[in-house]
Amino acid sequence: MEPAPFRTLPGDPSPPARAFWVRADDGIRLRLAHWPAATGPDAGPAGTILLFPGRTEYLEKYVEVGRELAAGGFHVLAADWRGQGMSDRLQADRRPGHAIDFADFQRDVVELVIAAQDLDLPQPWHLLAHSMGGAIGLGALVNELPVASAVFSAPMWGIMARPAKRLLATGLSRVAGRLGRSGLPAIGTGGRGSFVLDCPFNDNLLTEDGARWGRMVAEAAAWPDLTLGGASYGWVGTAFAETQRLAAVPASGLPDIPVLVALGEREKIVAPDAIRDRVDRWPGAKLMMIEGGRHEAMFETPDRRARFMDAALAHFHAGA
Repeated sequence: MEPAPFRTLPGDPSPPARAFWVRADDGIRLRLAHWPAATGPDAGPAGTILLFPGRTEYLEKYVEVGRELAAGGFHVLAADWRGQGMSDRLQADRRPGHAIDFADFQRDVVELVIAAQDLDLPQPWHLLAHSMGGAIGLGALVNELPVASAVFSAPMWGIMARPAKRLLATGLSRVAGRLGRSGLPAIGTGGRGSFVLDCPFNDNLLTEDGARWGRMVAEAAAWPDLTLGGASYGWVGTAFAETQRLAAVPASGLPDIPVLVALGEREKIVAPDAIRDRVDRWPGAKLMMIEGGRHEAMFETPDRRARFMDAALAHFHAGA
């Protein structure tokens, strides 16, 4: 495993996570990061958490989350998905968040699992997945990802869009693909800019916490090469197809493990109805509403964030 950079902002505690490169079976280079568990003299690690970030995200965004989970006794292993962060982008134009086929993200999951084995990270393993990572995570569970429990934060099991807009978006994605333009930013997804730099705090859909929003802005300003603009037509088309595929998976196709799903009361990015429907059809799954919360439970106001993180750690410890 070749060492990879892991950036910090002034004042960040040291040392950061250990980052390294791996290569997927199709040649895409991926950046992974490992936060070692903090353990006492009389107790070993409680297990390992596989952290699946969302669209546009990068490992540095999760530095506080990784440290907190490690302080709770778990090793943490996370990846920059292909097409974002420091992992290989999928086209020469780096700004759009592009994807060719959602199934390719499962190649990245395979490399994450191989890395966990190579690092001899202790069992049991657990899954923590946010937004787009929630779609990748559900697909990985269908593929028998070996975890003892799972926590999802605003999983992308559906995308917030009216039926007419969904039909238009998928139609435009098909046309763009036929014209060889699937890598262009899709209309209505944010263009080529950075959402956190272009959007006023009061209008953002992610968090009500000003300090953590400020951290996102500082990261985007300091590390523009890690950020993404809007989703490409290719991403939109394959993402809608993947959410439809996952919605059709019966309960018998999912593992019988404890599952906690958090949903913000003011969620406006992923589809709450799709989340509720999946929880209702998944024995052992329970829904946790974050009162007043937006999309990012791990980056919300201190009280909302603490409620989620405490529940997630308790969930993982119960499944250990």
